[in-house]
Amino acid sequence: MEIPEIALSVQQPWAWAITEGGKDIENRSRFAVTKGDMKPRRIAIHASLGMTREDYEDAAEFMATLGVVCPLPDRLTRGAIVGIATVTAIVSEHKSPWFFGPRGLVLADQCAIDPIAAAGALGFFRWSPSSKQLTQPKPWMKENPERETIAAPLIEPAFLPLFDR
Repeated sequence: MEIPEIALSVQQPWAWAITEGGKDIENRSRFAVTKGDMKPRRIAIHASLGMTREDYEDAAEFMATLGVVCPLPDRLTRGAIVGIATVTAIVSEHKSPWFFGPRGLVLADQCAIDPIAAAGALGFFRWSPSSKQLTQPKPWMKENPERETIAAPLIEPAFLPLFDR
């Protein structure tokens, strides 16, 4: 499979959600989608190095509300090209549950690939393989090895009307 030379760096676990979790929108600021050549195109998805515990937990809990089971943080590749997707449009509103705005890159044909170590950059960038090894998990990412996933929200949506009384 040919990997596009242009990449977009996305923080984990959102990069995983694009390549394997069904995420069909990548949310960006207004500035981010006006910078650079934004015509529809096939792009590489780069998983950035950064991922805080709070960002991971917020994302995993959100995914659980959609029925998506996010991998544990130490199983998420960082600092590498992890997938491919096609940007088909730029929108300011969308019915996808993944859309938060203010702008969104509509994605199609997403797929995961074997990770290729690569440095990231802001916005779209021309990537090249790195001679460095893939980034190892940070200590907080391995703290609770017996927990398999963040499984579901604490309150099932079906029970929420019970709390409105």
